Amino acid sequence: MFQARVRVIYGDTDQMGVVYYREMEAEGLSLPVVEATCRYVAPARYEDLLLVGIEVPAVTRVTLTFRYQVTREGESDVLCTGTTIHACLGKGGRPARLPEWVASMVTA
Repeated sequence: MFQARVRVIYGDTDQMGVVYYREMEAEGLSLPVVEATCRYVAPARYEDLLLVGIEVPAVTRVTLTFRYQVTREGESDVLCTGTTIHACLGKGGRPARLPEWVASMVTA
């Protein structure tokens, strides 16, 4: 088995760089991915233009679930589907209540 030592840097983390996320960070909150799935149905090819559809099927007091569907532009055939579940964490990495303004933004 080959092993390599790699230090995780801030740029490798879940920091999304979007205004609302910075506001969450200012409140001491983060939204790391705690679960991810992907189901590959068909391959994408070199220079394909892909469309990624995203919806939020579930919001709880602590988690957000995102559902993804990837298609080739101009076609309806699905290339892959997936989900990610993000947990709202406070300082110290403890579960925290998702701010109401975040929940309302993704359910609007």
